[in-house]
Amino acid sequence: MFFEFFLGLRYLRAKRKQTFISIISIISILGVMVGVMALIVVLSVMNGYRADLMSKILGVNSHVLVLSYGGAFNKYTSVMDRTRNVKGVAGVTPFIYSQIMVSHAGNTSGAILRGIDPGTVGDVLTIPQMVKGTTVSSLDQASGGLPTVIVGKELAKQIAVHQGDILTLVSPEGKLTPLGRVPNTRKYRIAGLFDSGMYEYDASMVYISIREAETFLGLGGKVTGIEVKVDDLERSDKVARDIQKSLGYPYWTKDWKVMNRSLFAALKLEKVTMFVILTMIVLVGALNIISTLVMVVMEKSKDIAILRTMGASARSVMSVFMLQGLFVGVLGTMIGLGFGLGLCHLLAKYKFISLPSDVYYISTLPVRVETADVVLVSLAAVAISFLATLYPSWYASRLNPVEALRYE
Repeated sequence: MFFEFFLGLRYLRAKRKQTFISIISIISILGVMVGVMALIVVLSVMNGYRADLMSKILGVNSHVLVLSYGGAFNKYTSVMDRTRNVKGVAGVTPFIYSQIMVSHAGNTSGAILRGIDPGTVGDVLTIPQMVKGTTVSSLDQASGGLPTVIVGKELAKQIAVHQGDILTLVSPEGKLTPLGRVPNTRKYRIAGLFDSGMYEYDASMVYISIREAETFLGLGGKVTGIEVKVDDLERSDKVARDIQKSLGYPYWTKDWKVMNRSLFAALKLEKVTMFVILTMIVLVGALNIISTLVMVVMEKSKDIAILRTMGASARSVMSVFMLQGLFVGVLGTMIGLGFGLGLCHLLAKYKFISLPSDVYYISTLPVRVETADVVLVSLAAVAISFLATLYPSWYASRLNPVEALRYE
């Protein structure tokens, strides 16, 4: 095998009159390198985007929801206790969900009212870390004789309110009176702002304590459901089934994969599509490998004939050119990996590519390098390079020594 290895390396260093072949070899290496580098950077950015998006979505929404077919339900503390005992559950908290109207100084907007338990919400969600200017525990405390709320940052801009202002909440469901059902209204003081980094949440969310939500909406001790955090994010569907089996009818569950199925399926499809498209760059390098080997075989036909007459087998001749092409592919892959990982490190550390925050929910490109992607890209590049060597190598092994030396 040393003989084939030596000749494969030797043929990469062309003589002066064969400089053109060396130039094509360099172009082949550059083609593979650029393809690998582009794949590593693009896939890492997409991984970072997916991870960042998941952290924001799952910071506001739980891994699993426990709901009732009958709508809001009472005696939820026993449901929480039974849910907490299911294997894989890391935390539980009750919640109330309702659509409301908010108004201030003539400015009105629709919003989502979320009643949360300040004592347990941190066990399930990262909402406490997203609150600015106060803490979620302030929802249990009155301010100036009024109950308190936490409002989304963008929603606060829309209705022109600031921390400490008085806000009016209007429940369209209202309450039943002798004159019919009328909207229920109540004034609240803004304790702080909520900033998740996701415009959809920041422009619609209003948080109050779960006790206050029960009173305001007239639920009488009922909650909309239970939010659950699981130990293993990828096994949330199995844990959800276990919870539903444990609770039985009328309770049912859904996990984050179901709630965000379309979004994450689109991201996965986009990642696969980008991988396929950018692999075409590696194919350009592979085509150059084919052309290089074909020209080398034509140039070295006499050398091949002499090797065959000296006892080299067709398999050995084929191995020489396969190794030569493989050297080009492996070298291009290694250089591409180096540049790709280096660029990802620079992007993650210095964040020199900025994005307009008023258009995108992120201000810089997120980067997350995954070992599986690096291995897949490397194997794909080397495999494509190897396949590119097959025909020229087979052609060289089939060369007839007699025909090559007939006129020498």
